This record gives sequence, structure tokens and C-alpha cells, in this order.
Amino acid sequence: VQLQASGGGLVQPGGSLRLSCAASGTVFSIPTMGWYRQAPGKQRDLVARMTSGGVTDYADSVKGRFTISRDNAKNTVYLQMNSLKLEDTAVYYCSAVVMYGSGPKSLWGQGTQVTVSS
Repeated sequence: VQLQASGGGLVQPGGSLRLSCAASGTVFSIPTMGWYRQAPGKQRDLVARMTSGGVTDYADSVKGRFTISRDNAKNTVYLQMNSLKLEDTAVYYCSAVVMYGSGPKSLWGQGTQVTVSS
């Protein structure tokens, strides 16, 4: 299974972006999909994640501004980012916990750059 992320770019403060990440390949299920981000010189941190059952978890810094959603039929996760701030600038990574017949495995997609700048 591979994760393919898209949707990053350059946006002004207060603007919006939507990230998408699609999982391709054959799996038994994908219990969790989500997004992490890493700014220069900082560690990679959770932004938001969502279970296949719809349970969500957000970083405090993005609550009320970002919304995660999933299309389980398409094995795709989205991140709608509104009211973007300068401090949201980072490389955003898609992640997934994928269930194979042999057990779960954590996967990462390639990063997509989000730059918030005036």
C-alpha cells in the first residue's frame, strides 16, 4: 500500500487549503488515517487523525480551524485547513495504520509543503 498526498501550496494568512491523501493497494482495512506536520528544526507532530468509525483527534493548535474527513470507500483522507496562520507553515505528512493479514503496519506518505505567508 502506498499513500499519495496532494494539495499543499502557498497561501496568505487567513486563507484555506485542502489536503488529500489516497491509499492505493490491497489491504484488509485502514483503521486510522491522519496528518502530521513538521516545521524546520522541529519534531513531527500530530495535526489530526480519524478512525474508520469516525472518531477524530486534533492538535489543540488547530481545533476549530482544521477539519479531517475520510471517504472509506476510496481509502482517502482529507484535511480542510481554514484560517491558516503563519505558524501552520510546515511539511504535512499523511499517515495510516493499515491492517494486513499478518497484522497492523504504520505507513507514511510523502510530505506536501504548506506555506502560509503574506
